[in-house]
Amino acid sequence: MNISLFLQMAAEACPERVALTHEDKHYTYAELYGAANRAAWQFSRSGCQFVSVLDVSSPAVPISLIAAAMAGIPYVPLNYRLSEQQLKELLDRIEPVFLIVDDHTTADFEQVEGKVQGRKAFMASLAAEPGENFACVEDPSGVAIQLFTSGTTGTPKAALLRHEHLVSYILGSVEFMGAAEEQATLVSVPPYHIAGISAVMSSIYACRRIVQLPSFDAMDWLNLCSQEQVTNAFVVPTMMTRIIDELEQENFSSDRLGSLTAIAYGGGKMPLPVIERALDLLPEVSFTNAYGLTETSSTVTLLDPDDHREAFNHDDLAIRSRLGSVGKALPSIEIEIRDESGNKLDHNQAGEIYVRGPQVSGEYLERNALIEDGWFPTRDAGYIDEHGYLYLSGRADDVIVRGGENISPAEIEDVLYQHSSISDVAAVAVPSEQWGEAIALAVVLKPGAELAEEDIRSLIRSKLRSSRLPEVIQFSQELPYNEAGKLLRRVIKSWFS
Repeated sequence: MNISLFLQMAAEACPERVALTHEDKHYTYAELYGAANRAAWQFSRSGCQFVSVLDVSSPAVPISLIAAAMAGIPYVPLNYRLSEQQLKELLDRIEPVFLIVDDHTTADFEQVEGKVQGRKAFMASLAAEPGENFACVEDPSGVAIQLFTSGTTGTPKAALLRHEHLVSYILGSVEFMGAAEEQATLVSVPPYHIAGISAVMSSIYACRRIVQLPSFDAMDWLNLCSQEQVTNAFVVPTMMTRIIDELEQENFSSDRLGSLTAIAYGGGKMPLPVIERALDLLPEVSFTNAYGLTETSSTVTLLDPDDHREAFNHDDLAIRSRLGSVGKALPSIEIEIRDESGNKLDHNQAGEIYVRGPQVSGEYLERNALIEDGWFPTRDAGYIDEHGYLYLSGRADDVIVRGGENISPAEIEDVLYQHSSISDVAAVAVPSEQWGEAIALAVVLKPGAELAEEDIRSLIRSKLRSSRLPEVIQFSQELPYNEAGKLLRRVIKSWFS
């Protein structure tokens, strides 16, 4: 099965239903499918080997995604926030390419091998293409999407997602035509992130209207939710924090979010106080924590709405702690925790997370990262409790090894998030002559708050062992994150060098 069939099925089942809203323009499912067919003719005729969008969210994104699939050409969205040199290096790896960019930047890509079109020019050009359906290229094992990893460390790798992986994820997690006609999902995550791509595919298959927010701003997000009567949304933790801040400061009334019924979040660790504030402020909204990776075609575990509310309202600390988990594995997914030697660990023992299932690619253009029996080592660290809930403790590479003892940054950060004066915090490893590695803290205080270093150390000392005390603390205005909400620990480490 080819992922373009998701849109074909939706267009045949509900042709007049609105599929996409961008600013003041609306596209029905029939119109979106027609545009994708015409784009497929154009891509196929161009002779390009890749289709790429280097731009914010627009109708060109879902059209190009589906049209590239029809034509059997890998779709490669690029991060428009990268530097000129970084973009050049990535573009060199996907030539010849059919590249769609912001109309004001087309002159910047004259040297790219292939065809470059501005977004508006591309959309306008579709009217001249044949109106008949394009003969879809059927190859389940063909590469549907090539995503360059975020590059939080080292040179970005090219992760390959084949049609069979993406189809497995969608069919296993979304009901066809499962959305009512009035439902709408607000897509505000970047179009080059797997969460943005999966939001488009899952919404199309459910026949749910997609509302695009090209650039995230908390007040814009809230206003668009109200204006378009949004029912569903996906956000990363940094977005959730800013949205909740606006609501708490009464800059926007939660009464205007009456249509909003469900918010999913993921892409990074959600601070416990933030989700607790969200549950308190939006009692009628169902929250879902989704954990996944590019290499797994998006979500592999879910902490569902019932889990959220039960944990939030429970007096048992063991159950309440589940708010800090990413939930349980999807039915088609297997998860194991292994030690450094690859041995499977028991419940509540921390190690590296391994996943396996039909949606798991684990494949890069450079190499296949799958090991024996199809297991993928995620490089994420965590543990599974006796009830099957997965808890993350950061990247395996982020573990601080102090005097031979492995220390998870998350255990320190979770303690500090509980302090009313702390807005954000990160623990990283720094070199130490005595211990090999020591702990450094970067702390962001809430506006107007004051907190001494000794107060921070006292709080940690009262909750954790003395080995968790930081050697150095730095107060900062904000911490660095990428657009997908991932904390850039390598940048923070450089602050202490």
